[in-house]
Amino acid sequence: MASGLRQRTRCHTGSFSWQGEEMPVEADRKDQGSQTEERGMEVVREVDAPTVDDSRSPRTLEECVAVMKSEAGAKSLSDSEVVLLVEKKQLPGYQLEKVLEDPLRAVGVRRRVVAPHTANLTALDALPYCHYDYSKVVGVCCENVVGYMPVPVGVAGPLLVNGKKYMVPLATTEGCLVASTNRGCRALVNGVKSQIIRDGMTRAPSVRLPSATQATEVYMWLRKRENFAIIKEGFDSTSRYARLQDLHVGIAGRLLYMRFVAHTGDAMGMNMVSKGTEAGLKALKKFFPEMEVLSMSGNYCVDKKPSAINWIEGRGKSVVCEAVVPGKVVTDVLKTQVPALVEACITKNLVGSSLAGSIGGNNAHAANIVAAMFIACGQDPAQVVGSSNCMTLMEQWGEYGEDLHITVTMPSLEVGTVGGGTSLHPQASCLSMLNVKGANVENPGENAYQLAKILASTVLAGELSLMSALAAGHLVKSHMAHNRAKVPATNPNSGSLPSIPSSENIVTIKATSPTISAPPASPLPPTTTSLSCPAIPALLPIAPNTSEDSGSRHPVSLTSSPVEPLQPLIIEESSGKKENKIAETDEQVSSTHSVPACQDPQNMSLPPFSK
Repeated sequence: MASGLRQRTRCHTGSFSWQGEEMPVEADRKDQGSQTEERGMEVVREVDAPTVDDSRSPRTLEECVAVMKSEAGAKSLSDSEVVLLVEKKQLPGYQLEKVLEDPLRAVGVRRRVVAPHTANLTALDALPYCHYDYSKVVGVCCENVVGYMPVPVGVAGPLLVNGKKYMVPLATTEGCLVASTNRGCRALVNGVKSQIIRDGMTRAPSVRLPSATQATEVYMWLRKRENFAIIKEGFDSTSRYARLQDLHVGIAGRLLYMRFVAHTGDAMGMNMVSKGTEAGLKALKKFFPEMEVLSMSGNYCVDKKPSAINWIEGRGKSVVCEAVVPGKVVTDVLKTQVPALVEACITKNLVGSSLAGSIGGNNAHAANIVAAMFIACGQDPAQVVGSSNCMTLMEQWGEYGEDLHITVTMPSLEVGTVGGGTSLHPQASCLSMLNVKGANVENPGENAYQLAKILASTVLAGELSLMSALAAGHLVKSHMAHNRAKVPATNPNSGSLPSIPSSENIVTIKATSPTISAPPASPLPPTTTSLSCPAIPALLPIAPNTSEDSGSRHPVSLTSSPVEPLQPLIIEESSGKKENKIAETDEQVSSTHSVPACQDPQNMSLPPFSK
């Protein structure tokens, strides 16, 4: 293989092993992290990637096969020779870790095999793979590994949950998410009360009986307490921690769906419940030998899919959180008013979600926080689907209704602190930040409970901040500041038409008063292009905000607030050049026109975030 195809991702220099021992590196090499250099996309070869002498010419395929089958084994071959074996189908690529007995070297070799088959030969250059403990990955988390994906991790907090303060790790690439959640934590001055109300991971196999009558017989048999005890005995015998709590049975003709519900200690518990379910079915089959097991999962569980049963019956940990936010904090920190927040919550989370036919979606953005914490803490990201089921409610509180009471109810948080990605060092460190790493020896299951409580409380903080931004009209401004890529402006003269006008060609709206565009007085000439931005009509007129604090927005007439029309922009082509002119119009915009709160410049100031 040509040397140009060797994958050469940059590694840190002053690096340490997971045991804290310093690893030898080149003394004169600067610490370059894991990013690719800008100049010419130059990439530096992995410093610490293990290899076997690749300087000599590779042996023939027959010789390599003979060495692989000898006592020396494939690990004695050079990297180029191992690549040859994989490409010629003599060595399965997924077995590299096993035959080379070196996970890191196996990843490096696999990158050389994969690179020629990607759309870009240098595609893997910027994907790091050194300085990672792949022994925690092999056979547990991932197969055919070619590297790892660094994701930025931010912290929100301190967040006061049940009297304890936490700094919450959030792994995300969405700008503004951490800042907004942090602001929510700052506003929760009285802390959050979070409680587990139900716990039970589920697995629901589908079985078939010869007739609907026999299926009904099994259904009725399972409803008796003494028979449930038989199934439970078989289920519980498979684990020290799995304990069957309930069995929900659905019937469709001669098909039965049995939803096993069990405690699983500190593990999320899918594998544990599946193993117990298999034993429970064996116990049941002794009484009904004609029963045919069709699938260990019959989609009645329900795992990684939207479902009403998880929303109603729950899955994993069911959590309820509440907090009271003083009215002054709502005004000073969240930059809105309690009545505006309550109204926004009702119209968005309840009415809007109902109109959309949403299941478990009575919230602003619970999935944002759930996904960020799942990635940071080694949870299964696919289970964000069910785990983000959430209902957010707000109401005025206190003797005079001056404060805000907010609750978050999450019936199906599928979390654990052992197993899967929780064993990886970076994810384990995030769990350590919350003091929930691993299993709780004294009280099994308590660490998973605590993680669920913290997660739901963080969702509450995120809901509070986003709903405040929506009520105050800050959403767009915040995202433009925190969630917009800083890229050079597009050249309108390059590329294919139609082109996008650059920022220099756009008329700036005056900050002193809201403006809307007016239509041209006469038809435009065929050689001109009009780039006007018509205002979006509002359902209700919005009073301009004249105070420094955005406060609440009350519908009133704008008759007393003159609106200056925005003149449309005209671009004329003359002598091959474009000249900007302002179209003259005689029409004046009526003062009865309204401006949406989201377009009011007074509302476009970014709310302060905690540092």
